[in-house]
Amino acid sequence: MTRLDEMRHHGRMRWLGDEQGWIARPQEVVEALAGDGFQEYKREEARSRRDREPHGGMWQGINTTTGAVASAIWVKSEGGREPIVFIDIDGEPLRGA
Repeated sequence: MTRLDEMRHHGRMRWLGDEQGWIARPQEVVEALAGDGFQEYKREEARSRRDREPHGGMWQGINTTTGAVASAIWVKSEGGREPIVFIDIDGEPLRGA
């Protein structure tokens, strides 16, 4: 079981079918991917001002053993919910049921 699977199993990552993304904490997703062997290659955050929380961001990592690339892109959702995170592994979107 991967760390992302563990997050799903414990309800810390929930699929949103209409948005085709996940409700999750971006840092927790990044930590799960890193724990599964993906080393950070690039990380960016979008802010309206330096003193504000980010409105979104992206993270890319590479697994140097397998050559696989993982990407996570997140955007702040409306209504105070956690951000929506879009996850791809080797160009394939990670989808829920």
